[in-house]
Amino acid sequence: MHRLRALWQHLNASLWFVPTLMVAAAIGLAFALVFLDAGIRHDWVPDYPLLFGAGSDGARGMLTAIAGSMVTVAALIFSLTLSTLAQVSSQYTSRVLRNFMRDRANQVVLGFFVSIFVYCLIVLRTIRGGDEGGFIPSLAVLMGLVLALVSIGVLIFFIHHMATAIQASTIIRHATEETQAAIARLFPEQLGEEADPAQAQEVLRQAGQLHWQPVPARATGYVQSLDEEALLALARRLGGVVRLEHGMGGFVARGAALVSVAYYDQVSISLPKELTAQLNDCFSLGSQRTIEQDAGFGLRQLVDIALKALSPGINDTTTALIGIDHLSALLAQLADRRFEQPWRTDHERVRILAVRPTFGGYLATAFDQIRGSADGNVAVYLRLLTALATIGQRTQAPARRQALRQQADLIAEAARRTLPTDYERAQVRQRLVEAEAAFGAADEPNNP
Repeated sequence: MHRLRALWQHLNASLWFVPTLMVAAAIGLAFALVFLDAGIRHDWVPDYPLLFGAGSDGARGMLTAIAGSMVTVAALIFSLTLSTLAQVSSQYTSRVLRNFMRDRANQVVLGFFVSIFVYCLIVLRTIRGGDEGGFIPSLAVLMGLVLALVSIGVLIFFIHHMATAIQASTIIRHATEETQAAIARLFPEQLGEEADPAQAQEVLRQAGQLHWQPVPARATGYVQSLDEEALLALARRLGGVVRLEHGMGGFVARGAALVSVAYYDQVSISLPKELTAQLNDCFSLGSQRTIEQDAGFGLRQLVDIALKALSPGINDTTTALIGIDHLSALLAQLADRRFEQPWRTDHERVRILAVRPTFGGYLATAFDQIRGSADGNVAVYLRLLTALATIGQRTQAPARRQALRQQADLIAEAARRTLPTDYERAQVRQRLVEAEAAFGAADEPNNP
């Protein structure tokens, strides 16, 4: 099941899968209409000359013209798509290209025009003139004409869709919506009581006393998904514990430790080859990160867009501010969510020690690099503090509020060092006071 999910995610993110299905459907439709035409009487056709008035030569000519025009339009759409992908990659970040490839509208439009071309070819080869037996699949030919007329509307829709899709606000909104769905799926529970610190310390103490044997990775790539249930069952069957060496989205080099294994009752172990293969099969590695089990990748996309906007070559502060606004919405959604503990048990012993994300880690991912790239930009500093205030209103957890205070102090320090005027520093001081009111002031705030 884990492999099937990974395969589906790969197919869903490709530009060819949906068009291939549509071409297969077009072939089936063409044969179905031709067989229907072959099995019914056509003495009613002369009653509708406007729809079925073309003879064999006219039907051939019309389908030939439609097929030729569909190939031309399909080539145009492919060119526009590639041009848009190149522009988005250079203007924003290459990490959002996957969203364009996953865009169902783009996939359907590409498949629609290619499907009409294939449909016309299938129907065209069945038309015969009088000397050849005289067969004109009237219904199939009419369907080709209908599809050609519909294609005009599809082309207009595609142009409008692409013009909308390359706007910064649309790209950021789509990345945010995808990340919000991932957060709701990966962190479904609201924050309750925090874990018992004594239990956490005991687990760490036991792990430090074990003899760990690294298991090398069979491939190179980013950790895209993990079958935790299979890994837990494997650890239980071995009677040991498995420690993950990389979190979701982490990069693994071939031959490096993917996980480490230890037995509770043995000091030294020798791992059989089949065990190495089974442990590797629990992981899905790919050439790039995906968002299905890695909400941090969604934050990474928005951060990259903001960083590119703040670069000297682009200098688009407005886009950076939009990115910060959406980052604050995502972190506010995370602020009151329960994060799983970095271990799994079978109600007897700890069986998996995982690398789990933390709220502080997500906060640093979202704001550290943007703050570092915003030297002297008072608008970015003000928006970052506003974002912290928004996030602070959603959580009462002391550790998370402390992480917010730390970020506020870092922003205040950066503003003090880089802002050239007292007027700008005063703005930051005022916004800092407002942010501290939302999540509680530190004992010794570092005001600019």
